[in-house]
Amino acid sequence: MSQSVLEQMKRYDIQAIARYYRLRPWLTIWRGLVVVLSFLGFLWGFAWDGWLKRSEATRLKRAAQLRQLLTRLGPTFIKVGQSLSTRPDLVRRDFLDELTKLQDQLPPFPTPQAFNIVESELERSLVEVFADISSHPVAAASLGQVYRARLMSGEEVAVKVQRPNLLPTITVDLFLMRWAAGWLAPWLPLNLGHDLTLIVDEFGTKLFEEIDYLNEGRNAETFAANFQDSPQIKVPDIYWRYSSRKVLVLEWIDGFKLTDTQQVRNSQLDQDTLIEIGVTSGLQQLLEFGFFHADPHPGNLFAMADGRMAYIDFGMMDQLGQEMKETLVDAVVHLINQDYADLARDFVKLGFLTPDTDIMPIVPALEKVLGSALGESVRDFNFKTITDQFSELMYEYPFRVPAKFALIIRSLVTQEGLALSLNPDFKIVDVAYPYIARRLLKGESPQLRRRLLEILIRDGKFQWHRLENLLAIARADASFDLLPTAQLGLQYLFSEEGAFLRRQLILALVEDDRFHTEEIQRIWELVKDDLQPANLFNVALGALTSFSAERAAALIPAFAQTSSPEPSVLR
Repeated sequence: MSQSVLEQMKRYDIQAIARYYRLRPWLTIWRGLVVVLSFLGFLWGFAWDGWLKRSEATRLKRAAQLRQLLTRLGPTFIKVGQSLSTRPDLVRRDFLDELTKLQDQLPPFPTPQAFNIVESELERSLVEVFADISSHPVAAASLGQVYRARLMSGEEVAVKVQRPNLLPTITVDLFLMRWAAGWLAPWLPLNLGHDLTLIVDEFGTKLFEEIDYLNEGRNAETFAANFQDSPQIKVPDIYWRYSSRKVLVLEWIDGFKLTDTQQVRNSQLDQDTLIEIGVTSGLQQLLEFGFFHADPHPGNLFAMADGRMAYIDFGMMDQLGQEMKETLVDAVVHLINQDYADLARDFVKLGFLTPDTDIMPIVPALEKVLGSALGESVRDFNFKTITDQFSELMYEYPFRVPAKFALIIRSLVTQEGLALSLNPDFKIVDVAYPYIARRLLKGESPQLRRRLLEILIRDGKFQWHRLENLLAIARADASFDLLPTAQLGLQYLFSEEGAFLRRQLILALVEDDRFHTEEIQRIWELVKDDLQPANLFNVALGALTSFSAERAAALIPAFAQTSSPEPSVLR
């Protein structure tokens, strides 16, 4: 296999990579020496600090040195550092903070090399494609850099060019990492949850996906299709005619980073609205679409002058299955209910705990950590506090962070950090909880309706205060329209599936030998402005029209039977 064949590898193939480097041991020996000597120097400094008992004084300095070391070693190690920045179970907090800086402020490679790559990939000269192109990159990242240009047809575009010799660099590093993983794993006291070589393979697979710019273009179009009905989200168009695996030409986005608070103010954009767009779109990606942007750092999210938020760079994406999305909603519901035993079971389903783990000793620890993170109310919740406290919990209990959730945690913490840069008093639950409340109240699917029942009915009793809280939180969002939700609720109540809720409502109304007029009055005060008599009639009519006359008639004896209290209830 020649290097030209290696350059053409389209997916991570450990067997092909191993065959290539076994025949070229001088390449692996030289690269291995460079990597080992670099880390030995760093570890020596770390050990020296310990001997002199000055580790605490130099910890920030050593964290910065590690970031600089990974940057010098190149793209693979930068990506390793970015991945470790999402692993509070493996990395100390001070090192985590430094590794998060491995984003888009990296040294560029020479522009003549970049232009040669573009001409080689497109098989035409620059002057044939672009009316003009910037002489210097406008951004440089670990795998490539970006130029601003204008096509002959007049469109402003961004030209993303992959770093030269990227595949030979990445493959030799992956080969060495996999080889080292085989004999290092038994000596590392790490709670990885998987064989170390499998983790290297998963990392390699994702890395190969990220360096394929055609794959990134397809990701962008999938993301855009998911948000096609959202006027607040902008995704750049892809110019496929001028794109290849190493060059991606896409629509230029006129905007500014969300961290540029002065520019946000100068543009007279509402900071809280930008925050709401970012948090809501992040929740939609995780809980609705299951296809999420796994790298929403400041260089990949822009505010536009018209108030929209633009996502760029779709190389690092991931997918959640339906069962995983449903379990995530379960976890949110159990967190809201403070059902820590059920939450521990959710952690097992999500892969944070192995199926054979005894969860009973973990439940009190979860209650302690999450209870303090929640504070006096759900509103005090924030992801940074959770990840910081979990980093300590993971050393005491057999928690691990699955690779997929490392990306989710990274996404959530980064978006929360961006929101805090715009508004230091921001609480993510101010946006997230209303979104979840609206979805539960609407109950578009049987799964969501079941989760709503879990919140409203506990230990066989209807929880009036929770219904009141859900309605109050959902209505705090001015865009929430109660009428369609009320119609869906009535349709569900009149359906066969709603028989259990009908019974619980009747029993709740006469629970404890009294008619619960106070609770009904409080709920009515919340919704009365939206449910005027004419509107209420239309809602009821709309709900009933979905039923046949036979089904409507059948409901009468069903309600009659439900309303006959059992002696055990009203004794």
